[in-house]
Amino acid sequence: MAQYEEFTIDKGSDVAVEIHLVNRDGSAKDLTNHQVTAKLKKTYTSDSADTLTFNSIVASPATDGVATISLTNLQTDTLKHGRYVYDVELLYQDSAGDDIVERVLEGRVQVTPSVT
Repeated sequence: MAQYEEFTIDKGSDVAVEIHLVNRDGSAKDLTNHQVTAKLKKTYTSDSADTLTFNSIVASPATDGVATISLTNLQTDTLKHGRYVYDVELLYQDSAGDDIVERVLEGRVQVTPSVT
């Protein structure tokens, strides 16, 4: 089950969220050969055309278990103020070569308006 987290984004600002992934025993999750994806929508049922994709990377070294999702100020400037939903998923292949998708983080984002 994914961790739930709420955060606030200021419209027109750059934003980055660093995610530290750990195993059940508390050790850093090895993200070698993992891909991270993250998306933001106004509602869970919003059209795919209304989906904003975060820039997502696994930090080096991947064995530290750190991923970063970010949006540029140009991306956040296109958002209307209000609440949004998001999630973050890991994609990797198991030992049989099958693609495994694991949702690691989800929640709501409050976008605050900008004067400038």
